[in-house]
Parts: sequence; C-alpha cells; structure tokens
Amino acid sequence: MRIKSIETYRGAIPLHTPFKTALRTVTVAETIIVKVTCEGGIVGWGEAPPTHVITGESLASIDYAIQSIFKSLLIGETLQMREILFQKIENSMVRNTSAKAAVDMALYDCIAKQADLPLYQLIGGAHEAIETDYTVSVNTPDEMVQDAKNYIQNGFSVLKIKVGKDQIATDIKRIEAIRNEIGPDIQIRLDANQGWQAKEAVRAIRRMEDLGLEIELIEQPVIAYDLDGLKYVTENTDTPIMADESVFSVYDAKRVLEIGAADLINIKLMKSGGIHQAIKIAKVAEAYGVECMVGSMIETKIGITAAAHFAASQPNVTRYDLDAPLMLTGDIANGGISYKRNQIKLGNAAGLGIQTIEEKYIVEKS
Repeated sequence: MRIKSIETYRGAIPLHTPFKTALRTVTVAETIIVKVTCEGGIVGWGEAPPTHVITGESLASIDYAIQSIFKSLLIGETLQMREILFQKIENSMVRNTSAKAAVDMALYDCIAKQADLPLYQLIGGAHEAIETDYTVSVNTPDEMVQDAKNYIQNGFSVLKIKVGKDQIATDIKRIEAIRNEIGPDIQIRLDANQGWQAKEAVRAIRRMEDLGLEIELIEQPVIAYDLDGLKYVTENTDTPIMADESVFSVYDAKRVLEIGAADLINIKLMKSGGIHQAIKIAKVAEAYGVECMVGSMIETKIGITAAAHFAASQPNVTRYDLDAPLMLTGDIANGGISYKRNQIKLGNAAGLGIQTIEEKYIVEKS
C-alpha cells in the first residue's frame, strides 16, 4: 500500500471566547490540515496549528515543511515499512515538530485503516474512553470564578487553571476565590506556562499548600530550559510538578527523569513530532515509574482525535487535557472523537474515524 499524494489545507475557526495564558491570547484557531491518500483509496488526516511561542512554527513554515520536504520523501513509499517512514520524517529536519506531527498522524490514520482497527487499539488499546479537564483562561478573579462555575455546571470535574501572567499574589487570590466557590470535590490543576521564577514558585506553592487549596499538580512553573529551577521547585514542594515545555523529545524526557526535575510529564503531539515519538516518551516515563498527561495546543478535532487515540493507547497516560475543540465555534472534521460532557468517546471506526472536512472552514488549499 503506497502513498500516492499529500495535500495541505489552511483552516480557521473562531473561538467562542478568547483563550488567555501567560504566553499568548488566541481568538481564532488557525491550522494546517494534511490529507494523505494511498493506493486503494485509503485517506489519512492530520493537522498542525502554528504555536509560535512554544514550537516556533508558523502557518507558512508548517506548509513549507510538508510540501517541500516531507512530500518528496514519502510519495511512493509503502505503509508496510512504517519505521522507515517515521525515520525519514524525523531525520529530514531539526525541530519543526508540529509539521512532523501532522504528517505522522495522517500516516498512522492510514496504517490503522489498512489494518481495519481504531488507531488506539492498533498501537496499545489501554482505554476505551477518557475524561478531559476544562481550561480556565487567565482573567480577573471574578471572571475566572464564573468560568469555573460554568464548566462545572456543564459536567466537568477537573479544571486546569491558567496562572503565571501577573504577580503571584494575584494568582493565589484567583485560586483561593475559585476553590472557595467550587468547594473541595472538584480537582484543580494549575498551569503557569513558564511564568514564574523558581524561588517565587516555591513560595507560591507552599502558600497554596498552607491555605489548603488542594492543588492536584502544577504544570511548568519555570522557563523551559531551566531544568535546575524545575528540579528545585520539585524538591522543595509537596505538590506534584509536571514538565511540559521542558519536554519535547525522548531525550528531553530522559534528562528530566534522570535528574528528578519533575514528578509528571505532559506529552503533546505538537511538541514530540507526532505519535511515533510520543509513544517513545511515554515508554521512557513508564520505565521510570512516572505517569503522563496528554495535552494539546489550540487544535481542531483532527489533531485532538489523534491525541486522544494516542492517550488511550498507553497505560501510564492517566490525565487528559483535550478540551480544545469545545472552545471552537464549529467542527472542521466529520467523524473522529465525540464528547459527552467531560467524556471523550473514541468510537469503533478504523483509524481516527475522520471522514471528511468542512469546506466552510478552509481558507486555502496547497
């Protein structure tokens, strides 16, 4: 089963409300969609959003990587030699991890369709359904409290709260106000998006511990490259610390785990370069006895479906941050995962289960 063609589309879907973190504000989900067509009419789908502040990629750079680098390497190659395909993608360019991920997930979609299995079953089959959190953007304490209440009323029992944009005292006020309003039964996890310094992070986390705010975990409290700072925070607080932007590759994960810089790892396909490398990161973490979360950028249902299938395939992936499609005003894809409140259902369709894309969200075709 050989690869016949690789096409790219530029898509855009507005968000219901702006998504705000310590790093950026997003109002429109822009993305590059990939369509891989193989002999026999098998079609695989993938996507890559431009997340400049994390991966350094743009719409133009993603499209260039796919059309000018990956396409010539893959056309005519067979799905049966999958390791060669993924090795070619990984070795053809440094970084450019989102572009790699888009092609990687489209190839996995084709491979699973050829096998006539849902992708999560083909690559592991650890879970049949998973539960996502919902993210509370950085806003005023009153706005964040109201958002948290709304998400709980809509059936979410785990909230991921963005902090790190303002002074830490303001962050603590935000979390205290939310906890006081929602009570003790809702799980709260925090994401500082690299917004704190190591010592102030320790002071803040200890203060939240003393206040009894019952934070499940703190994600990426310090700048990505500061592994010593990350280790300092991990060693000097009781709350579990999760590495996110500090871990792009299996080598990053190995380094973080070797020095004990974090208690948990957040794997994102757009950081790892796709499912193939993400599986390796999960297996390294499993060898160290470390659990993982699977997260995402602001992606459409195509990318999140791939992330959900990867997450459901691995036994040490125990947390899921896959709420991005719920923030959008429409679905760019027909098929794929479905949501029932906080539950993500993977379905029984072969591959990712993506059938077609909605033309009304397509801005340009390459």
